[in-house]
Amino acid sequence: MKKEHLPIYGVGPFCGVSMLLFFIVGILMEIFGYLRSGKVEILRIPFFIIGIILIVLAVWIWIQAVLVIKIDRAILDNQLVTSGVYSWVRNPIYTAIAMALTGASLLFGNLWLLFLPLIFWLDITVLMKATEEKWLTARYGQAYLDYCKKVNRCIPWIPKYK
Repeated sequence: MKKEHLPIYGVGPFCGVSMLLFFIVGILMEIFGYLRSGKVEILRIPFFIIGIILIVLAVWIWIQAVLVIKIDRAILDNQLVTSGVYSWVRNPIYTAIAMALTGASLLFGNLWLLFLPLIFWLDITVLMKATEEKWLTARYGQAYLDYCKKVNRCIPWIPKYK
Protein backbone atom coordinates (compact mmCIF):
# COMPACT_ATOMS: atom_id res chain seq x y z
CA MET A 1 0.00 0.00 0.00
CA LYS A 2 1.33 3.43 -1.00
CA LYS A 3 1.76 6.07 1.71
CA GLU A 4 -0.72 8.90 1.48
CA HIS A 5 0.79 12.02 -0.06
CA LEU A 6 0.73 15.61 1.13
CA PRO A 7 -2.03 17.87 -0.23
CA ILE A 8 -1.39 18.74 -3.89
CA TYR A 9 -2.28 22.41 -3.48
CA GLY A 10 -1.41 22.83 0.19
CA VAL A 11 -2.45 26.29 1.29
CA GLY A 12 -1.64 27.63 -2.17
CA PRO A 13 -5.12 28.78 -3.15
CA PHE A 14 -5.57 30.60 0.16
CA CYS A 15 -2.09 32.15 -0.04
CA GLY A 16 -2.55 33.22 -3.66
CA VAL A 17 -6.02 34.66 -3.11
CA SER A 18 -4.96 36.55 0.02
CA MET A 19 -2.01 38.13 -1.82
CA LEU A 20 -4.31 38.99 -4.73
CA LEU A 21 -6.80 40.66 -2.37
CA PHE A 22 -4.04 42.79 -0.79
CA PHE A 23 -2.89 43.73 -4.30
CA ILE A 24 -6.43 44.67 -5.40
CA VAL A 25 -6.97 46.83 -2.30
CA GLY A 26 -3.65 48.60 -2.89
CA ILE A 27 -4.38 49.19 -6.57
CA LEU A 28 -7.91 50.42 -5.87
CA MET A 29 -6.52 52.85 -3.29
CA GLU A 30 -4.07 54.09 -5.91
CA ILE A 31 -6.72 54.37 -8.63
CA PHE A 32 -9.12 56.29 -6.39
CA GLY A 33 -6.38 58.74 -5.36
CA TYR A 34 -5.82 57.70 -1.74
CA LEU A 35 -2.12 57.14 -2.40
CA ARG A 36 -1.52 60.29 -4.45
CA SER A 37 1.45 61.35 -2.30
CA GLY A 38 3.35 58.22 -3.40
CA LYS A 39 3.43 59.18 -7.08
CA VAL A 40 6.96 60.09 -8.10
CA GLU A 41 6.97 60.79 -11.81
CA ILE A 42 10.74 60.43 -12.19
CA LEU A 43 10.47 56.80 -11.00
CA ARG A 44 7.64 55.86 -13.35
CA ILE A 45 9.85 54.49 -16.16
CA PRO A 46 12.35 52.63 -13.90
CA PHE A 47 9.44 51.14 -11.91
CA PHE A 48 7.74 50.11 -15.15
CA ILE A 49 10.89 48.39 -16.45
CA ILE A 50 11.55 46.63 -13.14
CA GLY A 51 7.87 45.63 -12.98
CA ILE A 52 7.98 44.00 -16.41
CA ILE A 53 11.22 42.18 -15.51
CA LEU A 54 9.66 40.86 -12.28
CA ILE A 55 6.55 39.66 -14.10
CA VAL A 56 8.62 37.83 -16.74
CA LEU A 57 10.85 36.31 -14.04
CA ALA A 58 7.76 35.24 -12.08
CA VAL A 59 6.33 33.47 -15.12
CA TRP A 60 9.68 31.71 -15.67
CA ILE A 61 9.82 30.59 -12.01
CA TRP A 62 6.23 29.31 -12.14
CA ILE A 63 6.89 27.40 -15.37
CA GLN A 64 10.02 25.83 -13.85
CA ALA A 65 8.18 24.74 -10.69
CA VAL A 66 4.96 23.51 -12.27
CA LEU A 67 5.75 22.40 -15.81
CA VAL A 68 9.45 21.51 -15.76
CA ILE A 69 9.79 20.01 -12.28
CA LYS A 70 6.18 18.79 -12.30
CA ILE A 71 5.73 19.36 -8.59
CA ASP A 72 2.26 17.78 -8.57
CA ARG A 73 3.78 14.47 -9.74
CA ALA A 74 6.51 14.69 -7.07
CA ILE A 75 3.89 15.28 -4.37
CA LEU A 76 1.85 12.29 -5.56
CA ASP A 77 5.03 10.18 -5.51
CA ASN A 78 5.98 11.47 -2.02
CA GLN A 79 9.27 12.94 -3.26
CA LEU A 80 11.01 15.88 -1.62
CA VAL A 81 12.09 18.09 -4.53
CA THR A 82 15.29 20.05 -3.90
CA SER A 83 16.61 20.47 -7.44
CA GLY A 84 16.00 22.93 -10.26
CA VAL A 85 14.18 26.06 -9.17
CA TYR A 86 13.59 24.37 -5.79
CA SER A 87 17.33 24.65 -5.14
CA TRP A 88 16.95 28.45 -5.31
CA VAL A 89 13.72 28.91 -3.33
CA ARG A 90 11.63 26.48 -1.25
CA ASN A 91 8.25 27.84 -2.38
CA PRO A 92 8.69 28.91 -6.00
CA ILE A 93 4.99 28.91 -6.87
CA TYR A 94 4.11 31.28 -4.02
CA THR A 95 7.22 33.30 -4.82
CA ALA A 96 6.13 33.57 -8.46
CA ILE A 97 2.69 34.85 -7.45
CA ALA A 98 4.19 37.42 -5.07
CA MET A 99 6.79 38.46 -7.66
CA ALA A 100 4.19 38.89 -10.42
CA LEU A 101 1.94 40.97 -8.15
CA THR A 102 4.92 43.05 -7.04
CA GLY A 103 5.84 43.65 -10.67
CA ALA A 104 2.26 44.59 -11.51
CA SER A 105 2.14 47.02 -8.59
CA LEU A 106 5.36 48.68 -9.80
CA LEU A 107 3.67 49.42 -13.11
CA PHE A 108 1.59 52.04 -11.26
CA GLY A 109 4.71 53.99 -10.25
CA ASN A 110 3.58 54.62 -6.67
CA LEU A 111 5.98 54.38 -3.73
CA TRP A 112 3.17 53.47 -1.32
CA LEU A 113 2.61 50.24 -3.23
CA LEU A 114 6.12 49.13 -2.20
CA PHE A 115 4.51 47.99 1.05
CA LEU A 116 2.76 45.20 -0.85
CA PRO A 117 5.85 42.97 -1.26
CA LEU A 118 6.35 43.13 2.53
CA ILE A 119 2.76 42.03 3.03
CA PHE A 120 3.23 39.24 0.46
CA TRP A 121 6.40 38.05 2.23
CA LEU A 122 4.63 38.09 5.61
CA ASP A 123 1.66 36.22 4.13
CA ILE A 124 3.88 33.48 2.68
CA THR A 125 6.03 33.23 5.81
CA VAL A 126 3.13 32.92 8.27
CA LEU A 127 1.19 30.45 6.13
CA MET A 128 4.19 28.27 5.33
CA LYS A 129 5.43 28.11 8.93
CA ALA A 130 1.95 27.25 10.19
CA THR A 131 1.19 24.56 7.62
CA GLU A 132 3.38 23.22 4.85
CA GLU A 133 6.68 23.43 6.69
CA LYS A 134 5.21 21.38 9.54
CA TRP A 135 3.80 18.84 7.07
CA LEU A 136 7.11 18.55 5.22
CA THR A 137 9.11 18.21 8.45
CA ALA A 138 6.78 15.45 9.63
CA ARG A 139 7.04 13.68 6.26
CA TYR A 140 10.74 14.09 5.43
CA GLY A 141 12.35 14.86 8.81
CA GLN A 142 16.03 15.77 8.84
CA ALA A 143 16.27 15.80 5.03
CA TYR A 144 13.75 18.66 4.93
CA LEU A 145 15.38 20.49 7.84
CA ASP A 146 18.76 20.30 6.09
CA TYR A 147 17.14 21.62 2.91
CA CYS A 148 15.66 24.55 4.87
CA LYS A 149 19.13 25.50 6.11
CA LYS A 150 20.37 25.79 2.50
CA VAL A 151 17.42 27.36 0.66
CA ASN A 152 15.35 30.48 1.42
CA ARG A 153 11.62 30.19 1.98
CA CYS A 154 10.38 32.77 -0.51
CA ILE A 155 13.23 34.92 -1.81
CA PRO A 156 15.17 33.19 -4.61
CA TRP A 157 18.86 33.08 -3.84
CA ILE A 158 21.95 31.09 -4.74
CA PRO A 159 21.87 28.00 -2.52
CA LYS A 160 24.19 27.69 0.47
CA TYR A 161 26.30 24.57 0.18
CA LYS A 162 27.73 23.24 3.44
